[in-house]
Amino acid sequence: MKTSDSITAIAPALVKAQRAMQAAAKSATNPHFKSKYADLATVIEAVKGPLNEQEIVCLQGVTSDSTGVMVETRLQHASGEWIADTLFMPVVQQTPQAYGSAITYARRYQLQAFVLL
Repeated sequence: MKTSDSITAIAPALVKAQRAMQAAAKSATNPHFKSKYADLATVIEAVKGPLNEQEIVCLQGVTSDSTGVMVETRLQHASGEWIADTLFMPVVQQTPQAYGSAITYARRYQLQAFVLL
């Protein structure tokens, strides 16, 4: 995980945001395993309000190559402080659907890990 030189403003803001967060609803169904999970839209809905109330924005940039996608998630505070990390997600099939799926998985997993949701 990478951070700005100082995290004295973003750290307490993240604590306040986490206190306000509720678990993301498991409203989507995985047909292969017949299990429920929180999809990306539901995770974003659960964290965006509490983060924004603490002047934190979540940015997720995507890069790709022939082996997979890399998603960088950055929590950026109004003070200029930030916390970021990058997750690589391999892509086996070279199709738009496979790349889109890998991007969605990476964004969801990384966002949940960042806010401990």
